[in-house]
Amino acid sequence: MAGYKPKVISLTKRPGQTFGFYLRLEHGEEGHLVRCLEMGGPAELAGMKDGDRVIRVNGTFTDALSHSVVVDLVRNSGASCTFHILDEASFKQAKAEGVNLSKPQSTSVANGVAKRAPNLKLCYLLKSSSEYGFSLRTVKSEPGLFMTEVTPGSVADRAGVKANDRLLEVNGETMEDSTHNQAVDKIRLAGASIMFLLADEETDRYYQSKHMKMEACLATTKYLPHKPRIIDMTKGPDGYGFILREEPNQTGHFIKDIERGSPAERSALKDMDRLVAVDGEEMDSCTHQQVVDKIMQSGKDCCLLVVDKDTDQMYGQGRVSPMLFWEEMKGSNSPPSYTEAINLPATVQQASQVQVREEELKPKLCKMERTSAEYGFHLKGIQGVHGQCLEVEKGGAADRAGLDDGDVVVEVNGVNVEQSTHEEVVEIIHDSGSSLEMLVAKKSVYDQLTAKGVTITRLLLEETSYAQVHNQESKEEARPETSSGPARERISSVSSSASQGSFDERL
Repeated sequence: MAGYKPKVISLTKRPGQTFGFYLRLEHGEEGHLVRCLEMGGPAELAGMKDGDRVIRVNGTFTDALSHSVVVDLVRNSGASCTFHILDEASFKQAKAEGVNLSKPQSTSVANGVAKRAPNLKLCYLLKSSSEYGFSLRTVKSEPGLFMTEVTPGSVADRAGVKANDRLLEVNGETMEDSTHNQAVDKIRLAGASIMFLLADEETDRYYQSKHMKMEACLATTKYLPHKPRIIDMTKGPDGYGFILREEPNQTGHFIKDIERGSPAERSALKDMDRLVAVDGEEMDSCTHQQVVDKIMQSGKDCCLLVVDKDTDQMYGQGRVSPMLFWEEMKGSNSPPSYTEAINLPATVQQASQVQVREEELKPKLCKMERTSAEYGFHLKGIQGVHGQCLEVEKGGAADRAGLDDGDVVVEVNGVNVEQSTHEEVVEIIHDSGSSLEMLVAKKSVYDQLTAKGVTITRLLLEETSYAQVHNQESKEEARPETSSGPARERISSVSSSASQGSFDERL
């Protein structure tokens, strides 16, 4: 590919934002085109030009892929994505000369897959005794502050803090230019809880080598104890069944007066939940009426991102938006691409969404017998870190029992292992003898249920749908008291029509 070396551009976006360009497939033009660059957006600032062709996304050659597949590659990349770009003239000349554009470039590849930028991590420590269980280390020859002497089983250990993690922020305040004593004082003055932004050794090396700034918008939220909730609702004959209010002396839009038996109650919406986003669009800077209009414009189905009081306080303490959780969840369970959506009849879309919700939002109980001294699966996890998933050997006992690659392990022989370390789960399996029983869930199902605050147990296997589970739970709850306050608006029915579009996607 001499003479046709593409530019390598790494883009980072903040939660709720885009990369600042449209990816288009145009009649009479070859390749995936960059169009409509947002002035001052990440793409324009990084040097993308109108008419550029995207050759690779995170190392995957895209020229032979369908438009929808390329769109999903970008969507699934999360907050950062690496593009290989050819300008329009070079792309057309290469095509005319029959140049093989798929020739491998100097992209970091692991197991045949382009290596994505590792995530920073947010860790929330809630002190239960006199100390957090870690020390802070500085080295004269090495700039930065580092975690050390993390006590096993301590508050810090349970929160995801590991030895040699680089300390980047304390409660949203950068520690980059702080001295050792300043950082120690900051931590001591934090009180009973504190939020850290950290980078482990591998992540630190990666960002340092790329000269990339390490910010909270690049962090995973998986270590945080309190989770925002994604609420999917289908409008009933009387609307969604809740009131949106602005509360005195509080910032934000709050859920109130949830009607019994309504879509809001069945979807586990709670009194005084703060509404963060509607259909993926952050609402914090919107007026009350703009939020109401946005919900009403959603049509029959609406998706809300909400936080309860504890979750809101935790994210506020770290000065990060709950939209970070939304971006991470969306990456693990992406909706259909724009191209697929506009070519799928609306009636089919609705039926398939209901079917998936009822048939898949359940765990699986799998029983197996050991054969040839093996069960036929590998437990994938990180030593000392909670959360394990499976890699299943085809034709083995696990495969025959119904386990699949990527399944998240919830229980082993009736013992919940969601908060167990890799070593602890391995020990339980080794002690199981010649038979094993595992409660597992598909990764996307696990993420959806935990985001909605559902405890995954065998009881879910007895329900015909997730909605029924919450309907039974909600009957035991008292209806929230109605209180007076400004700016009340009941979310009621509104009809809308589907729109058509071209083969493009804003990224």
